[in-house]
Amino acid sequence: MSSNKVLIVDDEESIVTLLQYNIEKAGFQTVAAYTGTEGLEKAVTDSFDLIILDLMLPGMEGTEVCKQLRQKQIDTPILMLTAKDDEFDKVLGLELGADDYLTKPFSPKEVVARIKAILRRSNKQSSDISMPVLKIAQLSIYPEQYEAIINNETLSFTRKEFELLLYLAKHKGKVLSRDQLLSAVWNYDFVGDTRIVDVHVSHLRDKIEPDTKNPVYIKTIRGLGYKMEEPS
Repeated sequence: MSSNKVLIVDDEESIVTLLQYNIEKAGFQTVAAYTGTEGLEKAVTDSFDLIILDLMLPGMEGTEVCKQLRQKQIDTPILMLTAKDDEFDKVLGLELGADDYLTKPFSPKEVVARIKAILRRSNKQSSDISMPVLKIAQLSIYPEQYEAIINNETLSFTRKEFELLLYLAKHKGKVLSRDQLLSAVWNYDFVGDTRIVDVHVSHLRDKIEPDTKNPVYIKTIRGLGYKMEEPS
C-alpha cells in the first residue's frame, strides 16, 4: 500500500466520493475539502503528496488557491480539474503553478494514471536537486535551493519555471523542441499545445536576460525550439 496522501478540493460531493473511492482503491490516502478556503487551509497546515484542485470553487477559486500555495512556497504537485474546456483556463492554471490539467467529465482510471505519473515525475525531480551547482557565464543555478543568482542578484522561481531552467541548463548547447520540453518538464502530452512552454520561457527571460528582446542565454531556434547557450 502506498503512503501517499492526496487532498481533493471540489464542491461536488458526488465527484469527491468518486475520486476518493478510486484513489483509495489504488492505494492512496485521501482528505477532502469542499471550498477553496478550506482547501487552502488544509494544504497549508497539513502535508500532502498531491492536491486535486477544482477550478470553480465557492469561497475562493482554484486558480487563487493555486496562486497562494505557490506564493507560500508550497510545492505540492497540483492536478487541476475543471468543467470548462477552455484554452485560457488551461494555460492560466499551469502558469500559476499547476502540474497537470484534466477536464470534466473524466475517467477515474485516467485520474489515477495522472496521479501516478505526476508523483513519478515529482520523485525523479526530487533526486535531481542533489546535483551540483550549474554555472553558465554570470548565471549560477542552485538545484537544492530552487533558485539562481545572476550578477549577485538572487532570483526566485515557481517550481515549473525552475524545472524548465534546470532542464535547459543541463542540456546546454542542445536544441530542444517545445514538445520535448513539455514531456520533460510537465510530463504530459498537450496535443501540440506548446504555448505554456513559450509563457514559461518568457518568464525566465524576464529574470535572467539583460535584454529580453535580444536574449543571450535562452535562444529561440526558429522552427525548432529553444537552446541554452553561453553568452558570447
